[in-house]
Amino acid sequence: MTIRISLLKPARLLTALALSSWTVTAQESSEPEAKSGAPAAKSAPVGPPNTSRDLYESIVEIECASLVPDYQQPWNGGRETGGSGTGFMIAPNKFVTNAHVVADNTRLLIKKYGDPEKYAAKLLHIAHDCDLAILECSDPIPFADTKPLDIGDIPKLESTVTVIGYPLGGRRLSTTRGVVSRIDFQPYSHTGADLHLAIQIDAAINPGNSGGPVLQDGKVVGVAFQGISGAVAQNVGYMIPTPVLRRFLKDIEDGQYDRYVDLAIGDFDLINPAQRLALGLRQDSSVGTLVASVSNSGSCDGVLEEGDVLLKIDGREIASNGYVEVDGEFVNMNEIVERRFKGDKVELDILRDGQPKSVEIELKPFDPYLIQANTYDKRPRYASFAGLTFQPLDRNLMTAHSIETMAARYLYTFYVQDELFEERPEIVVLTSILPDAINSNFGGFQHAVVDKINDKKIKDLQDLYDAVHPAETPEFYVIEFVGKGLPIVIESARVEAANARIRATYEVGLDSYLGSAEDDTPVIFN
Repeated sequence: MTIRISLLKPARLLTALALSSWTVTAQESSEPEAKSGAPAAKSAPVGPPNTSRDLYESIVEIECASLVPDYQQPWNGGRETGGSGTGFMIAPNKFVTNAHVVADNTRLLIKKYGDPEKYAAKLLHIAHDCDLAILECSDPIPFADTKPLDIGDIPKLESTVTVIGYPLGGRRLSTTRGVVSRIDFQPYSHTGADLHLAIQIDAAINPGNSGGPVLQDGKVVGVAFQGISGAVAQNVGYMIPTPVLRRFLKDIEDGQYDRYVDLAIGDFDLINPAQRLALGLRQDSSVGTLVASVSNSGSCDGVLEEGDVLLKIDGREIASNGYVEVDGEFVNMNEIVERRFKGDKVELDILRDGQPKSVEIELKPFDPYLIQANTYDKRPRYASFAGLTFQPLDRNLMTAHSIETMAARYLYTFYVQDELFEERPEIVVLTSILPDAINSNFGGFQHAVVDKINDKKIKDLQDLYDAVHPAETPEFYVIEFVGKGLPIVIESARVEAANARIRATYEVGLDSYLGSAEDDTPVIFN
């Protein structure tokens, strides 16, 4: 039986708005180091809630209307949809929720416990890689007397927690209790490509609970965010633990979210005695894991080498399976990096060619993996030429077009592993053909990867656009594809009339939207 991790409500897309300075009520223990240059957090002027009603008033229901981009016809505005979730006050008039609750929003409303009114809200910050967001009520008066919830520590295994939220099936606040059953790295299904620390609980978490607080002793110890679908996984849910929440709050203190950093290496367990002996490791020790690969342009590029043995990270011993002890629990060594920020440095003790050595790594995000992550906040980028629609390949595109061509599947699957990003910063695909006399009999090229146009190598969408809009118009446009023996040939003298005819016939508003592959600015669709 297949088990898959799924969000507690369908994933949405988002828009982020301007931010304002604010502070967070949080305990100091287990808190990640501040991002370089970020101001120190201060205590909020309002204390934690004392009674059940105070606590409930800190938890809000969130309604989101959203517009999902259309990757099949990228010139269209998108599809209207909506959903609901839960949030809670973390600082005066600042509410935490999940990123997938408010994704691609065109309108946000929040509702206070015991209050029939719904109040307009706006999105301040969003972090898709860890599925967290911060909202603010446009009118702070309704929440002037509401007390922020306090942040606690990671709950212990077998301890009891309470999930509070507004799940589907009713209009009133709901509470469920469960036991902490696992603390481990888990996939975060909002992007489908990120793994972070997550806590598994056996509480009944339902759609609509997303973004709600998980409490223990009156403090927030997690944020409900996803569950497991399948009959074998009844009453199993996951919460985002407080180290991930604290890191998000620290990261946005300077008004910008910089995303997670990554070592960008592959590691291999060193359990086999012969391997350990060959590498010069002590046989009476379980310390040390092997560096199997080092990604170009990653944090460790030029510092670590394949075959190095990692012994310690910032003074913590790395076990042969790549785990370290943090807060009394054994977790993946990447948890040390997880709590750091762009520009921070970590020290690694390694064994290279049998000799001990210490090296320092400056951390940074690793962007190539984003090709395999669900994308939000961005309008689909495309270029249309003679009825041929070209788009950069990513997970959204693969899903929308059900792309199965061998070249596209290979380039997508092994983009990071084979470091294909060095040659192709973007993989440009012919996704669809709007039938017209100028492109007849080109159907066999659909979903093919563009290689060259008039002998110019196509490395990204901008290259393609420039190639079909040259300073000097050629007699023919010759478009070559990866793995295709024959090219597409289009007579340039017919292109202008064909473009106008196709725009009118298929109601294509713009021939192209190039945006920027590096542009993280969210798009507001309304």
